[in-house]
Amino acid sequence: MADATDVKQPDSADQPPQQLLKMLMELGPLVVFFVINAVTKDILLGTAVFMVTTAISLVASRFVFGHIPMMPLISGVFVLIFGGLTVWLQDALFIKLKPTIVNTLFAAILLSGLYFKQFYLRYILGHVFKLTDDGWQILTIRWALFFLVLAGLNEIVWRNFSEQTWIAFKIMGVIPLTIIFGIAQMGLLRKHAATEA
Repeated sequence: MADATDVKQPDSADQPPQQLLKMLMELGPLVVFFVINAVTKDILLGTAVFMVTTAISLVASRFVFGHIPMMPLISGVFVLIFGGLTVWLQDALFIKLKPTIVNTLFAAILLSGLYFKQFYLRYILGHVFKLTDDGWQILTIRWALFFLVLAGLNEIVWRNFSEQTWIAFKIMGVIPLTIIFGIAQMGLLRKHAATEA
């Protein structure tokens, strides 16, 4: 993981084709989960396949990129834990709770970092963006709040709608919301761009 104090140009692994490959590898298991559930209407089977494809994706990331990105790693571990409980106990509750717990955990990690004056996003994104400390602080707060919003939305959807609606929301709701939110941060990234030494 890049040192937060390093100032360097993004390497070849950060170029658009590689970033697209990373995104496909991270979203692939979720898309497979959606397709299996849409075809079979069997969330337990979909969860089992989700676990397998998630494990394959993490291993592939290690071999293709030389490391496993931290956030997909944490999310993947929770997929395996909660997916395992779902399949073992034959209860979809666990896989439905996973997004709530993971997003809340991400928010807690980011906010606890601020308490200790650490910008954990810089360790994850510092090789792509160079920001001032104020920029990292604002970006951290925004992403932490966004993760909490996603956690809240997950709770609302799984508790009040059908399983198929919840599964569709994960693909057609969470992903577009995340993309739109990410794009909305471009003004902040430009405003607080750090001048390289």
